[in-house]
Amino acid sequence: MKIQADALLFDNDGTLISSLASVYRCWTRWAEEYGITAEEFARVELHGRPAAEIAADLLPPAKVAGAVARIEELEVSDVSGGVELLPGTRALLDSLPMDRWAVVTSATRVLAEARLAEAGIRPGLLIAADDITRGKPDPEPFLLAADKLGAAPARCVVFEDAPAGLQAGRAAGMITVALATTHDRTELSADFLVKDLSAVSAQATAGAVEITVTG
Repeated sequence: MKIQADALLFDNDGTLISSLASVYRCWTRWAEEYGITAEEFARVELHGRPAAEIAADLLPPAKVAGAVARIEELEVSDVSGGVELLPGTRALLDSLPMDRWAVVTSATRVLAEARLAEAGIRPGLLIAADDITRGKPDPEPFLLAADKLGAAPARCVVFEDAPAGLQAGRAAGMITVALATTHDRTELSADFLVKDLSAVSAQATAGAVEITVTG
């Protein structure tokens, strides 16, 4: 299947890279520090959401700001050796013009930049939690990325592994490609479903990008 697009918008963790072991290690320690039980923690969707929203689901409002700062500190300190490129990432990004793609993540800018640098990825545009007022599943992050790239939402393709991110992409009116890297396929609703980015290739054309999706 071929898709003509003006911009490709990638989630980071679970899409371009994997730092799941680090994520769960840090959040487990964070929950213990804040006295959150395993049962309380298990009820909250962790992947693909901003830390501020997760903290707000679990703690009183007065504690949220300090808790967000603490999880960022834990995760940034755990980046070294805790990040790996997922299959297909390097080949796909290397085939794209820098002004035709962006990373759109629910992580803070400090954490996102640390993880991307560890993986050797340097996007021309990064939209992080600090840049928006409403995180995924709200469409705001993807719409902001499209605007900064000068692309119409309908001409953008979103690559996501999390249900919240795919919901955000659909709400933005964009084409969605789900990656079955962190969730069961039955949990993912998208225009296309692949195992990972090794099933995606791209070729720059005059003013656009032609994407080929296989599998």
